[in-house]
Amino acid sequence: MDKIVIEGGRPLDGRIEVSAAKNAALPVMAAALLTAEPLDLDNVPDLADISSMRRLLQLLGVDVTHKAGEPGHMVLHCRELLSTTAPYDLVRKMRASVLALGPLLARAGEAWVSLPGGCAIGTRPIDIHLAGLEAMGAKIDLDAGYVHATTPRGLTGAEYLMPQVSVGATENLMMAATLARGTTVLHNCAREPEIVDLADCLNAMGARIAGAGTAHVTIEGVEALQGARHRVIPDRIETGTYVMAAGISRGRIELAGADTRLFGDALGRLRATGLVIDETEDGLVVDGRERRLDGVDVMTQPFPGFATDLQAQFMALMCVADGAAMITETIFENRFMHVPELLRMGARINVQGSSALVRGVEGLKGAPVMATDLRASVSLVLAGLAAEGTTEVNRVYHLDRGYAGLESKLRTCGARLERVA
Repeated sequence: MDKIVIEGGRPLDGRIEVSAAKNAALPVMAAALLTAEPLDLDNVPDLADISSMRRLLQLLGVDVTHKAGEPGHMVLHCRELLSTTAPYDLVRKMRASVLALGPLLARAGEAWVSLPGGCAIGTRPIDIHLAGLEAMGAKIDLDAGYVHATTPRGLTGAEYLMPQVSVGATENLMMAATLARGTTVLHNCAREPEIVDLADCLNAMGARIAGAGTAHVTIEGVEALQGARHRVIPDRIETGTYVMAAGISRGRIELAGADTRLFGDALGRLRATGLVIDETEDGLVVDGRERRLDGVDVMTQPFPGFATDLQAQFMALMCVADGAAMITETIFENRFMHVPELLRMGARINVQGSSALVRGVEGLKGAPVMATDLRASVSLVLAGLAAEGTTEVNRVYHLDRGYAGLESKLRTCGARLERVA
């Protein structure tokens, strides 16, 4: 497997173009299953997860084309469904494949979808997806690791209270409800910017969705959806990662295309460390050169709270901060797997249940470390940027799922790193 070798201790200085949001592009791609007309997408990132979703959609009957000379421009056209089965071999690689369930059920009245995989950061059951579809009239059976969903009489609008906030369930149920008879009202919805982006795309296709970005979303079902053109929002998690790269390296980075409105509470927490984050006409400028950063407590929460997808990176940042920081993870039960690897680099971290107390040290030391999931992987890269000596981050295939051109972007800012087969 590939590894990334980093020679640390160099302040970053340069400009990075922020890529589109993987977590926004994936549900928007799945929305192509809802219409027989083309869905024209701009700003689609070049990532392994995007390739996995493309392969799944092609298997289901979606023609996927890319316009020459326009990277990130994708046209998806599902004239007719060729299959209603999302197989294990594809779904096990990427949890977002379960987003095919709602659209397939709404358009074809049946779906076979393997129970999903993804990063090993927790159980993440799809019970909420299934209960919501049952409320809309679906019949659900579990058979040999597959969800078999049918709608003998079609989907019908319903009122459904989610027992806990779920981004994937909000997206899946919102897509399914667009073609249901009558009105669907979803309560306790996720409020992430990616939800709003999906609703914007669906509304451009002729859906009638109100309230996206709040806890209560109303969807009036329509007979059919049409084609549309949509631009995917920038990636707030990638943005936050590079903000922290500037901080942990005591450098300065311009982030073109970044949007502070997508950050939620994370922006305030990052500024509280002492990082200078200024908005510009085309993005942000982050400056961490002036002084050592301060330790700041964070607790992960659904949006607009501090994103769980930034927790590992923030922990790496706090490893070299002045003072202590308490980091509490409330979303996933197994998302501190990066802690033992940071300890190998000289970090001082004590984990108690769902909280980790990080006491900042003067500096980290390079060491061989092992990546365990997507965000843990990039947290180790950040630590390597700040560490004295050489850091080898092994099993970096996770990174290709969520960071487009990570090594080249960091190298343009002066980082010394390379991928080694």
